[in-house]
Amino acid sequence: MTAHEEPQQEKNTSALTRRRVVAVGAGAVAAAGLGGGAFAANATAGQRRALPAGEDCYLLTSETVEGPYYIDADKLRRDVTEDREGVPLLLALKVIDSETCRPVRNAAVDIWHCDAMGVYSGYENQGNGGGGGPAPTGTPTDTPTGAPPSGGPGGGGGGHQEPTDDTRYLRGTWRTDHQGRVKFRTVFPGWYRGRCVHIHVKVHVDGEWTDAGYEGGHTCHTGQFFFAEEAVLATATVDPYATNTAERTTLTEDTIYDQSGTRGGLLKLRYHKDHIARGVRGSITVAVDPAATHDGQDAPRPSASETPSATSTSTA
Repeated sequence: MTAHEEPQQEKNTSALTRRRVVAVGAGAVAAAGLGGGAFAANATAGQRRALPAGEDCYLLTSETVEGPYYIDADKLRRDVTEDREGVPLLLALKVIDSETCRPVRNAAVDIWHCDAMGVYSGYENQGNGGGGGPAPTGTPTDTPTGAPPSGGPGGGGGGHQEPTDDTRYLRGTWRTDHQGRVKFRTVFPGWYRGRCVHIHVKVHVDGEWTDAGYEGGHTCHTGQFFFAEEAVLATATVDPYATNTAERTTLTEDTIYDQSGTRGGLLKLRYHKDHIARGVRGSITVAVDPAATHDGQDAPRPSASETPSATSTSTA
């Protein structure tokens, strides 16, 4: 099969049910301006914790909600771009055991996110993040009561929705190597009303890699990666992002990001501050508990008392 053939889908009934995916072509296509060299993931000091032996390890990376637009490990590939236009993004991840600091090898890592216009593949009829359309007009006639909704449309809260079409751009699954590392080539995500710019991620362990793909196991981490405002504002001046008229939610306004910096999924970004269109490198170390099961339904709500920790770096 090629990377553009559609795999056979199976319904994902729970985090512990048998998972099976169909393997597709996995050749990584170099994105313009990004190069192919590996680079180390970085973390803020706030994410590390001291061990009795004086070594440093990492606090567990924050769990978040799965969101409604997850499609179970649909394509095994490292380049998920397909035909989507946007700023090239090289996403470099390192998955480690938060207790031992050792790399988690042969884990299956899923990523998925919207395109520059805020549209998710598999759900194109939902429009911009499922929350498209003009903002309400006129004067409200009733006073709102009860708690405000959380998560926003699209990749925030809400239950899972079955795919409505066969598109699968900006989605992919690949295995971690012996150092716990995995890299994806994609494009910088866009935005939609109710959510800041983000990428979804899942880490699956204890499964088996076969000629057909990845089978079994359980999900030990469900999270999201986030982008510093400076980088988002820089992309907003570049096409096609410049034509995205959806109301944008900032990092500090988002209801899913817990404002804890790297631990909460804030990526370290590297790009040329005057030429972001050439490409961005994003990296992070993801600390997980391989024995735990986190399917995105048990994520705690963010605390308003936590403060953000930016890790974005632009280079001249």
